[in-house]
Amino acid sequence: MSRMFLRETVRAYRQRDPAARSDIEVLLCYPGLHAVLLHRVAHWLWRSHAFLLGRLVSHFGRMLTGIEIHPGATIGRRCIIDHGMGVVIGETAELGDDVYLYHQVTLGGTSSDHGKRHPTLGNGVIIGAGAKVLGDILIGDNARIGANAVVVAEVPANTTVVGIPARPVERGTAVRPAKPRFDPYGTPCDPCIDPLLHEIDTLRSEMNDLEARIARAEALRPAPAAGREASVDERVERS
Repeated sequence: MSRMFLRETVRAYRQRDPAARSDIEVLLCYPGLHAVLLHRVAHWLWRSHAFLLGRLVSHFGRMLTGIEIHPGATIGRRCIIDHGMGVVIGETAELGDDVYLYHQVTLGGTSSDHGKRHPTLGNGVIIGAGAKVLGDILIGDNARIGANAVVVAEVPANTTVVGIPARPVERGTAVRPAKPRFDPYGTPCDPCIDPLLHEIDTLRSEMNDLEARIARAEALRPAPAAGREASVDERVERS
């Protein structure tokens, strides 16, 4: 295990977590770091066809940290698992560099078939607490997945998605598009347009417009003549 890997991972924790006061604190007290270090050992054993030993190391890491990473999963550099309890990463999951995961995140599969069945995450992806990313889908670079979102379709790069099922939210404008940045828990805290609220506002506007058109049509409708009204009343009385 290279010192460069350990040094840059500790530095990434220090940069992104204001609670990290020293390198030694990160080394001793951060279960996400321990889980990734043990996964590197388990993954090396798995690639060396020592499947049982790889699973045993993975199982030990799960008992120690509460984070379950299958030894077959591929994890890039500077991966941060914040808090970590309840994180599950499936066998064929692939994580790029600078990925940030919070607790109770699941990178799961939707098929019992062999082969690729877990998500692929690009570089700089942030996944909020409790989010579920399911199936052989691609999460593009710098994508943000909000807390408790359920993602079952691909997410383009530089896109933020929230909700169940996850839908994109509009951030920035055409003149000033949103820049990739660190969003705690993958959830935008700046003013943005929620897709469901946007649809509700659109329906409300269409309904108001329809009511106004009906009112104008009623105002332009000619009033019936008095004699015609009397004849209608007479026919009603006769019946």
